[in-house]
Amino acid sequence: MAARSRRRGRTRRVRGAASTVLLVALLACPAVAQQPTSGTTATGVPTALPGTPISPNALVRPKRPDVAPRGRRLTPERVGAIADAVEKVRRERREYPRSTRDVFLKGTDRWQVSYFARTPPDEPRKEIAQVLIDDRTGRVLEAWTEYQVPWSMARGYPGAFGRIVNAPWIWIPLAILFVSPFLRRPWRMLHLDLLVLSAFSASTAFFNAARIDIAVPLLYPLLAYLLGRMLWVGLRRSDEGDERAREPLRLLVPVAWLAVAVIFLIGFRVALNITNSNVIDVGYAGVIGADRIADGEPLYGAFPSDNASGDTYGPVVYLAYVPFEQAMSWSGSWDDLPAAHGAAIAFDLLACLLVFLIGRRVRGPDLGVLLAYAWVTYPFTLYALMSNSNDTLVAVLVLAAVWAAGSPPARGAFMALAALTKFAPLALAPLFATHGGLRPRTLLAYIAGFGVAASLAFVPLLGHLEWRTFWDQTIAFQAQRGSPFSVWGLYDPDVEWLNVAQRVVQAAALVLALALAFVPRRRDLVGLTACSAAILLALQLAVTHWFYLYIPWFFGLVMIALLGRLGEPVALSPLRRLRRTAR
Repeated sequence: MAARSRRRGRTRRVRGAASTVLLVALLACPAVAQQPTSGTTATGVPTALPGTPISPNALVRPKRPDVAPRGRRLTPERVGAIADAVEKVRRERREYPRSTRDVFLKGTDRWQVSYFARTPPDEPRKEIAQVLIDDRTGRVLEAWTEYQVPWSMARGYPGAFGRIVNAPWIWIPLAILFVSPFLRRPWRMLHLDLLVLSAFSASTAFFNAARIDIAVPLLYPLLAYLLGRMLWVGLRRSDEGDERAREPLRLLVPVAWLAVAVIFLIGFRVALNITNSNVIDVGYAGVIGADRIADGEPLYGAFPSDNASGDTYGPVVYLAYVPFEQAMSWSGSWDDLPAAHGAAIAFDLLACLLVFLIGRRVRGPDLGVLLAYAWVTYPFTLYALMSNSNDTLVAVLVLAAVWAAGSPPARGAFMALAALTKFAPLALAPLFATHGGLRPRTLLAYIAGFGVAASLAFVPLLGHLEWRTFWDQTIAFQAQRGSPFSVWGLYDPDVEWLNVAQRVVQAAALVLALALAFVPRRRDLVGLTACSAAILLALQLAVTHWFYLYIPWFFGLVMIALLGRLGEPVALSPLRRLRRTAR
């Protein structure tokens, strides 16, 4: 047994090291071949709350309805009567007159009453209402109906996503820091753009208050506006004739001050993640998948019950977690998951570095600093970091493809890696294929880079991968699941006109992704990022499951497109500003 355990340990380390080397090679090697860019210088698992120890939240059916269980004050009959009197439960039961009721002991001091609609014997029961009651006081703690029964993330539990980042004393100062360097006259469209990007916070506030009916409709005007702006930037062949676009980008403070702020805020974000963040199920899924890859076990169709649908992503997601899981081994349970923290921090730092590098290539180091500053002050990038989500990885790989845009094989490789995360970036493949022109040699080099990277991403899974299982757990699962976090899932899915409208929007998003690859457009990095952001925004308008963690997918691209087309950032010196104020 000891020898077999040692052999298994050696095998795990060898496989883990091989996977790590492979991932590093996929991420780093194509960049070596990059060339200067021509032109101007330069859908997820339903997120649930983290698991808790079984004992405090276990559901136990009491033996007798008329006798209080040992250690409890209330009887099941009394608990049921309290729940029956809740008004929202009464309304729901009027819609389902043949519904049934089950009473459970929950943990050590609570009761859960669940109501189920009557369904055919061969179908699973549908829970239509749920009530939590305190045993000591008999007070109703929570009462949920409709989509808030199956979707605990729609209940507004404090800190369920991002923990302390939701506190006003963190969120509001960050939002102010994000816009404040730009608040200098003359007023221009950029200020409206920043206002729209900041307005996602209003939707988040309603989400945190469990008002999904308000939070979701607020999103769509914002996404649609940004889509329109990105198309306006990307489809303009150049900024010639636009005097305001060539004006310097006037700032309230010198760029050097912003550079100092970037360094300070990076440290602040990392410390906050380590001390006061939680790992949601998507980050947990990355750790589980990395552990399975390192152990040479099947990846798809074999996840544990506390994250059964965590195998819905592409293999690159799990490969990206392998180095962190090998360095900080998974315990086998949903604990603090240090590997997920390490991965999330690394993704965030890489995204910040990439927007700096792209900005420097577009218009010099000052723009790079400004873009890095925007990344570290925008609340939603911190929201993803504090949730220890894998969504920033999507942004990293798309930004890496932009950074490597001058080399067809490199941008093809990075685009393949991005597509094999959460699949949505696959819609960007035609756009990146035609960046720089439609020359056959360029296209072949791009396709070769894409194909080699995509093939290598599946190498660690060979011998354990069944393609039908892969399809069922990923693409098929994403296509058929519902969600209340979009207008398509929030309202009655049986309304035919709503289904037709969603299909129209989905078709329009796919047409846009193909059309932008061929229509005349701006050919520099500003045009590439603008069109890429437009495609991702169109897809997010069309999907059934949307969440705030998807905002970082397009945020870096949007900021590069908006700031990259403006002139060199300049600011009045502090002395001149004081003199002007005195006048």
